[in-house]
Amino acid sequence: MTANLQKWRVPLNLLRRYDGVSAHNARRLLHDGPDTVEELLDRHVVKKEKHLDDEEEELLNRRRLTTTRREALCLYRDILRATRFFMWTDSRGVLWRDVLRENARKEFEEARFETDPEVVTRLLIGGHDAVQSALDKLAEKQRQQIQKERGRGGDQP
Repeated sequence: MTANLQKWRVPLNLLRRYDGVSAHNARRLLHDGPDTVEELLDRHVVKKEKHLDDEEEELLNRRRLTTTRREALCLYRDILRATRFFMWTDSRGVLWRDVLRENARKEFEEARFETDPEVVTRLLIGGHDAVQSALDKLAEKQRQQIQKERGRGGDQP
C-alpha cells in the first residue's frame, strides 16, 4: 500500500521553490500533513491507554480529588457570601442567613466522604445552580420591592 501512495505523491521537483528552500521543507510548507500512512494513523487513531501502576493511579486520583475539593470549597464560600443578603428572620425569629448556612454545612458534611466522581460532579453542579437561583430570586424580589416603594412614593404629596 505504501508503494501505491508513493506514486501519488507530488514530485519533488514541482515543490522546489526559487528561494533555496529544500524540497522536503517546501513539501512540509505545502500541506503540513503526515508524510506516510503510518504517520496519518499515528496522529488520528485513538491510542490504547497505557496501564498505570498503583502509584501513578493514586497520584491521578489525588489530583482529581484536589480539583473537586477546590470546587467544593469555592461553592461553600459562594454560599457563605450569598447568605449575607438574607437578613430577615423566619417564624422562629432566627435569621435566614443562619438557617441557610446551617443547612449548607449539614449537606456538605453528608457528602464529605463521597468518592464517586459522577455523584460529586452532580452535587457541585446542583449546588451552583441552587445558589444562582436563590440570588436571582432575591434580586427579583428586591426589584419588585423597589418598584413598589417608588409607586407608593409617587402617590404621596
